[in-house]
Amino acid sequence: MTAARGRWRSRTVLGVPALLALALLLLPLLALLLRADWARVPADLTAETAGPALRLSLLTTTSTAALCLLLGTPLAWLLARANTAAVRWLRALLTVPLVLPPVVGGVALLLTWGRQGLLGGPLTALGVQVPFTTVAVVLAETFVSLPYYVLAVEGALRGLDVRLEAVARSLGASELHYLRTVGLPLVLPGIASGLALAWARALGEFGGTITFAGSFPGRTQTAPLAVYVALEQDPQVAISMSIALLAVSVLVLGLLRGRWLR
Repeated sequence: MTAARGRWRSRTVLGVPALLALALLLLPLLALLLRADWARVPADLTAETAGPALRLSLLTTTSTAALCLLLGTPLAWLLARANTAAVRWLRALLTVPLVLPPVVGGVALLLTWGRQGLLGGPLTALGVQVPFTTVAVVLAETFVSLPYYVLAVEGALRGLDVRLEAVARSLGASELHYLRTVGLPLVLPGIASGLALAWARALGEFGGTITFAGSFPGRTQTAPLAVYVALEQDPQVAISMSIALLAVSVLVLGLLRGRWLR
């Protein structure tokens, strides 16, 4: 009886704050669903501003995911292979965009790619302008999404059995051949998880995008920016677009991550 009472007390002590945590997370989403005018949602999502913004978000987030895959995978491999002090500092710097205020990230991107930026100055001299273009949107999304992908894939690569590489080396396989034929196939769940996180983070990017790329309909106005504008003009359109973004995020994270992680 005493043991049962102890279990009940423990579950109560742990359950109450757990329920409060769930309430803090789920009640805002429930409020969003309850306030929606579901009869208007299809028309709102195909409206003059919402449709192009959603299509642009799908285009830029997919491009961002591709960049994360192509650039982030080699970086994750190098981080997983070494454990020197320099690599530890590099890993720490890699996590800075995770905690950096988005607007600060946008300012940093402007100082890099702007007309008088480190890279933007020479590009401007060649007639290439990056800020306030669709390319700027992809760069802003990649800046905030790449760390999620790299850290997820690095963790998966660190979990590989080192004996596999030793066997591959004994058979004459190069490091690149081992990575392509053995290493990466074994960490596909980690790659899928990282891509899902990076894609979802890119989909919700706001601060860096509006600072570095602006909010020009059809060119740089992604779905989050369109939601912000619609909130002042027609809140119901903002609610409809928010529901669409919520549904896509849940679908990607739930199906893709759940399938691969199993």
